Amino acid sequence: MKKKIIVIGSGFGGLGAAIRLAAQGHQVEIFEKRDRPGGRAYTYEINGFKFDGGPTVITAPFMFDDLFELAGKKREDYITFVPCDPFYRIYNNEGRSFDYNGDEDFILDQIGTWSPEDKQGYQRFMRTTKDIFQKGFVELADKPFLSLMDMVKVVPDLVKLQSYRSVYGYVSQFVKDDFLRRTFSFHPLLVGGNPFDSPSIYAMIHYLEREWGIHYALGGTGAIVDGLVKLFEELGGVIHLDAEVDEILVEGRRVKGLQLKDGNQYFADDIVSNADVAFTYRNLIPAKYRRKNNDRRLERMKYSMSLFVIYFGTKRRYTDTGLAHHNIILGDRYKSLLTDIFNRQQLAEDFSLYLHMPTITDPSMAPEGHEAFYVLSPVPHLGSGVDWTTTAKPYRDAIMQFLENNYLPDLQENIVAEHYIDPLHFQGELNSYMGSAFSFQPTLTQSAWFRPHNRSEDFYNLYFAGAGTHPGAGLPGVLSSAKIVGDLIEQEQVSVTNLENPEGHLSLAGTGS
Repeated sequence: MKKKIIVIGSGFGGLGAAIRLAAQGHQVEIFEKRDRPGGRAYTYEINGFKFDGGPTVITAPFMFDDLFELAGKKREDYITFVPCDPFYRIYNNEGRSFDYNGDEDFILDQIGTWSPEDKQGYQRFMRTTKDIFQKGFVELADKPFLSLMDMVKVVPDLVKLQSYRSVYGYVSQFVKDDFLRRTFSFHPLLVGGNPFDSPSIYAMIHYLEREWGIHYALGGTGAIVDGLVKLFEELGGVIHLDAEVDEILVEGRRVKGLQLKDGNQYFADDIVSNADVAFTYRNLIPAKYRRKNNDRRLERMKYSMSLFVIYFGTKRRYTDTGLAHHNIILGDRYKSLLTDIFNRQQLAEDFSLYLHMPTITDPSMAPEGHEAFYVLSPVPHLGSGVDWTTTAKPYRDAIMQFLENNYLPDLQENIVAEHYIDPLHFQGELNSYMGSAFSFQPTLTQSAWFRPHNRSEDFYNLYFAGAGTHPGAGLPGVLSSAKIVGDLIEQEQVSVTNLENPEGHLSLAGTGS
């Protein structure tokens, strides 16, 4: 028996889940609030420039390949990935840079220019992160944690892998140079975590990058969204745009459909929410139906930082500046700046930045002879009380002046396209609770079973894909969550079929009962 399934939101988690379910033969419809699909991967088109709104670091490209293979297609016919080398160019506060890629000898040479005595320590670090990667990504990333026993089973492994240490603390066991410690510990920031609070299992991100490289999709991240949408529609899927959900309709311990802001109602056997988890529970489901995920529980959880992002295009090229495709510009402060952002909840005057320069790889992102950029600064979420209606413009000016003074000469007189977003955008446009950019912080007590589950604890047939559920944020994380949802619904189908056909294998696994 095939089902009618509704997916709320068309981010990568929602698209991934919708494709998997459509490939299983279900009738799937996506409802997207915005005027085009993509969620955080929205594309802005301004004055001939294309700006990727969200994720730009593509790791584990095979996970996209899997989606197309489910439909008997080849990803290469829809999306073209090209490798980035270096993966990142990382600058210290004096403008001195460190490159790294997938070549260990190259990385060791780079380490040698900073701290030769740390070469052996880095090699030991990589050997240990292989074990973390094997357990944390290969074995557990696409497995649901629906019961406490699922968590209990892996506790010995987590202790063995020193998950009680922070990523920064774990790296510091092997690497002594302060800048190199920062270089090999910043990765939790890519998924909304503080390197000083995120458990060491997130050190696997560095190994994952070494394993599969970092890639760029020609045409930008929006080209990936377009390719996935085309595949979904070829499978018979339907996407409704400008279709904002007002309420998820509930009947007992099941959800039965949704009502849009325009009053129209749609009904389904199952619902998958790719919307922010806290927003889904707090804003789309009346409190009287929520026993586990009540407002108090959601308010007690720790949320990731937010982001201030400026998208800008220039009428001149900057290929002579020494910048790479992906640049990370670290400020003088590291731990204290992160403490300001995550713990003190205050907006500092200084910042560390990620500067994306896609036209180095793909000139089509800008008019001929022009350059496209986006620069991102981690900032506190809206729990800080910062008034972004008055703060955004001065903060923007400080970042752009910094870039002009240090990396992009005469920048501001050459800007011909610009747009910026702040925590108010994440709250208002993306429905992110507290304006958080990555949902719940990836701390030890908010990972795996401790995160909101991929199948709701409150409703048998409500599922979650995306950053706020297991395994977490980042493209590999949200695509893994999509696989979990597809597997859970398929297992439910098998169980129902077996119950309807007693001669079959009587299994209740995955029924949600």
